[in-house]
Amino acid sequence: MKRIVDLLAALGLILVFAPLFLLVVLAVRLTSVGPVLFRTQRVGKGNKLFTMYKFRTMRIDTPQVATHLLKEPDQFLTPIGKFLRRTSLDELPQLINVLRGEMSLVGPRPALFNQEDLIALRAAGGVDALIPGITGWAQVNGRDELPIPEKVKLDEWYLKNRSFWLDLKIVGMTVFKVIRKEGVAH
Repeated sequence: MKRIVDLLAALGLILVFAPLFLLVVLAVRLTSVGPVLFRTQRVGKGNKLFTMYKFRTMRIDTPQVATHLLKEPDQFLTPIGKFLRRTSLDELPQLINVLRGEMSLVGPRPALFNQEDLIALRAAGGVDALIPGITGWAQVNGRDELPIPEKVKLDEWYLKNRSFWLDLKIVGMTVFKVIRKEGVAH
């Protein structure tokens, strides 16, 4: 059931946001050098790697580490990168990952391939059995502000309590948080 909801929602959102996709593509292309899409290796269900898509918000010479590990992350942002991140518009291409079955609309955010501490804690808690999501319980309860052990506790809670209604609640909370630009560190 969840997969069907993900497919229908992703297709609908892609159609609704198609004009916005085009505007962001143009904005990224006109304000920085490099590809429009940023491709990053992320950890999916069963700790298998997949390529996750985002609109590029950082310069092409940015080290491939989690943003919070960069000494001065703002120095790597493109001219519209901060805006795309604050509005979460950079996440829209992940709807392609949802169509491909690599992600869900709701689930734990996929770890970077080199976030060994997060990957290990999730595996220990069984969270690696879930398909990662564009948004999730940890996202709506702190997002970038949460330390990794707290994120994993929230991911474990989601694993034990997931349901269609909880997913709807998380989507609603996500929309509210994005509008208010809450929990975004960079």
